[in-house]
Amino acid sequence: GYQKVQNIPIDIIRKLAIIVIKENVFVYEKKFYRQVIGGAMGSAFTLTLANIFMWKWERQLVRRLEASNEIYGRYVDDIFFTSNDSLESIDQMLDEANNFHPNIKLVRQIGRSVPFLDVFIHNSKGALKTSVYHKEAAEPYVVPFGSDHPGHVFRNTVDTAITRAVRYSTTLLEFEEEIRQMKFMFLYNGYPPRHIHRQLTTLFSKYLSKYFI
Repeated sequence: GYQKVQNIPIDIIRKLAIIVIKENVFVYEKKFYRQVIGGAMGSAFTLTLANIFMWKWERQLVRRLEASNEIYGRYVDDIFFTSNDSLESIDQMLDEANNFHPNIKLVRQIGRSVPFLDVFIHNSKGALKTSVYHKEAAEPYVVPFGSDHPGHVFRNTVDTAITRAVRYSTTLLEFEEEIRQMKFMFLYNGYPPRHIHRQLTTLFSKYLSKYFI
């Protein structure tokens, strides 16, 4: 196997990794604490290590799904996959995955319709359809227009919502409904109608010029 990565010996990389993992300290109410399980959130190294750990765990699952021409996707520790197996077979597969390591505990949600991150995925007669998933705990609240933020924050907030509607809406009807709900959400948070309309017009013009002209 590899002895070095970019001229750095594997043993040195391993020792540096142990320092990063074991020397995570923070202060709370004037007391020092050290994290003994896992890694610091937001650390680039922690994310890389988590992906390595997850890949070692998920290899067998991915190969099994690929052999059946199924879909598998993962973002950090959120997983989505399709399957035509029985519920008993799926439960057994997930139970085996949970037994791989004591720190892996999958909370499963099985059905013809499931949310994955900010996407709602629906199995419609064998065809996957998607729309924007709205979390009840977060919406209808966004950055209030009257808050003390730079102007680009409000523009980006609207642009992100529009882009999600464009990318996630399988049908025109779903897209129109998403835009309608989006307008109500921004009006509720104090965004002027002209601001919403301007961002819609600007973003649509950009999409049209990029993909159709």
